Amino acid sequence: MLQKEVLVTDYVHPVLLEGLRDLGYTWTYAPEMSREEMSRLLPGYQGVVVNTRCVIDRSTLERTDSLKWIGRLGSGLDIIDLETAAERGIHVISAPEGNAQAVAEHALAMLLCLSNKLITADRCVRAGQWLREENRGWEVAGKTIGIIGYGNNGSAFGRIWSGWDVRVLAYDKYLARYGSEKVKAVDLQTLLEKADIISFHIPLTPETKGMIDNAFIRKCKQGCVLINTSRGKIADMEAILEGLRSGHLSGVCLDVLPIEPPSAGPSEYVAVMNALYEKDNVVLSPHIAGWTVESKKKISETIIVKLGSWMKNEE
Repeated sequence: MLQKEVLVTDYVHPVLLEGLRDLGYTWTYAPEMSREEMSRLLPGYQGVVVNTRCVIDRSTLERTDSLKWIGRLGSGLDIIDLETAAERGIHVISAPEGNAQAVAEHALAMLLCLSNKLITADRCVRAGQWLREENRGWEVAGKTIGIIGYGNNGSAFGRIWSGWDVRVLAYDKYLARYGSEKVKAVDLQTLLEKADIISFHIPLTPETKGMIDNAFIRKCKQGCVLINTSRGKIADMEAILEGLRSGHLSGVCLDVLPIEPPSAGPSEYVAVMNALYEKDNVVLSPHIAGWTVESKKKISETIIVKLGSWMKNEE
């Protein structure tokens, strides 16, 4: 096998393959590749490009001595054992800049579907029912938006409210100076007490896993709406269901779930999800917030730019 060969395990924009060629690489393009197949074939490759389907854990990394870099299509680095990668001198590239706008627009779209009851209204019309009062929505204008995590995705969601008659608050534990003229940086307690709508833009870490539990929801403002386009495992689905049943939460928008697809989970998890499916104040999508035509290209471009910069520094 050639020394500078890359294994590409998911669908990418042609600009990524072209960019690899310009940087002196050849590639194996296998967008339907399973995690098991990737792990078996990885030894001998100098680089690999992955998405959420192909998790790279310690055992996978320990099987290869040739791997120099990993390209992550998107932002979530929880699918890569970063500690082992660092130990073995493997450079990790992510592209959170590439899909930040897509995630922000998707979060807004989910919220507007919820507030305007668009999903139930659409179903009614298709069924021949013309129910106007039953589908009366509520306006986002005048509300307070809370953003937890103000990195690439969170700040993009903050910018999207420019021109809206809303108050925007943001909290990020790891940033010293953030916010803008439109977005006010606050502590977490203030955000939970004031926000009518809370959107999560945080990575999955031991600290954030299960963050949205019963105690967290009780600290939120009564009638709050939660939006999660970050990582499914930051939320306890039973706690969310209980929050909806009690009325403490007036709605949720979830693009990500702890187990994807839900049918792959244990029976008790499936039962919770089935209960959520029955609720009209729940909007769901299949982990596609960052999945646009434009973001596919921007993510590929970002990886190539970062890979090229790293290669120059390695020379």
